[in-house]
Amino acid sequence: MTAFESLCRSLESVRNATVASVTVFVKDVGQGLLEISHNGLAMIGLAVIAAGAFGLAQPELRHELETRTLGWLQARHEARLEQSSDGLLTLLAEPAAIQRATAADPRELSKQQAAVATWLARRYRVAPEPVARLVQEAWNVGQRAGVDPTLILAIMAIESGFNPFAQSSVGAQGLMQVMTRVHDDKYEPFGGVHAAFDPIANLRVGVQVLKECIARAGSLEGGLRYYVGAANLDTDGGYVGKVLSEQTYLKRVAAGQKVPIFAPQLLQAAQPAAPEAAASAVPAVDAGPTKNVERVAWAQ
Repeated sequence: MTAFESLCRSLESVRNATVASVTVFVKDVGQGLLEISHNGLAMIGLAVIAAGAFGLAQPELRHELETRTLGWLQARHEARLEQSSDGLLTLLAEPAAIQRATAADPRELSKQQAAVATWLARRYRVAPEPVARLVQEAWNVGQRAGVDPTLILAIMAIESGFNPFAQSSVGAQGLMQVMTRVHDDKYEPFGGVHAAFDPIANLRVGVQVLKECIARAGSLEGGLRYYVGAANLDTDGGYVGKVLSEQTYLKRVAAGQKVPIFAPQLLQAAQPAAPEAAASAVPAVDAGPTKNVERVAWAQ
């Protein structure tokens, strides 16, 4: 054997020994890491189990966990729905809302009521369906209360222009501009004073207040002055004349007569006895719906 061959064999032996040593080292390190990982995961698992057992044993913590989990799931569900317009509509949908709508099909009203509703809708530029419902209610309530429905509608027209959310500077609210803070007891059967902004509730309370005013004054004109809070003032600002002239127009419409939707509101009280006289009257004019006179609260 030559010296060169001996050298090659020696190098090969060294290499084999090195590879064997490295292999053993890597295996030992890997085994150690695996055991550490297993032990660590086991510790984490035990900690989670212990925490869960402790939480389940505490009703308050369990309720909080359930609430948070359900809230997270609901939020995820709503987020998915909101990703599309159809989903958002589904999320916000409320089929029962139709039951709260103050509206009626004008075609379902009597011919007389439908004529009044159509005229008012055009005159005050509001949708015919809500006005139709108010006309229907004015007829029903007026019949039970002994108040002409055209008077009820005329007051709504002058007071709020059929805006159910109207409020004056002195606190009169809703369609008939009832002083809510004075007549809060009348709203109790309707659930409280916030019902002042419910059109039907406001109409019914307003009719009750109107009847009390007329009874107190002993006349329609005097009752209207009480209603607007001008009973003890030198002038009502033309309020009584405007209401009565508007009622005159409504009576004529209900009777099947043609009345221009831009017919002016008279400042003088118009008597509904003779349509010809009303048609030929020269108004001291006001070219459209006016703001209601500021009223003062009167004690019952």
